[in-house]
Amino acid sequence: QVQLVESGGGLVQAGGSLRLSCAASGRTFSSYTMGWFRQAPGKERDFVAAISWNSGNTYYADSVKGRFTISRDNAKNTVYLQMNSLKPEDTAVYYCAADPSNRATMLGRAGSWGQGTQVTVSS
Repeated sequence: QVQLVESGGGLVQAGGSLRLSCAASGRTFSSYTMGWFRQAPGKERDFVAAISWNSGNTYYADSVKGRFTISRDNAKNTVYLQMNSLKPEDTAVYYCAADPSNRATMLGRAGSWGQGTQVTVSS
């Protein structure tokens, strides 16, 4: 497992941008699939995006395609989520996840999770 710490959340107006970061500890980071999930109040945690260990494959929820971009820097043990054209419905706590398995990560069954960072989009 790896330890994950998210940052970069905050309050932004609709149409604005934020970049989330997730710093990982552990020497095996570069072999993990990384993902972002979000959970709005009263709702289940939903998949947002994922990226394979070598950045060769990226995956997005339909609701964020074309607006969000996931990337990673294995030299810095960090994964990013660039969020553009934000909407009020993007308001949620965003969680970083990590697992050696693509499938486990994307299904929300990752072995490692961060504590979450709040993103609030005002209309």
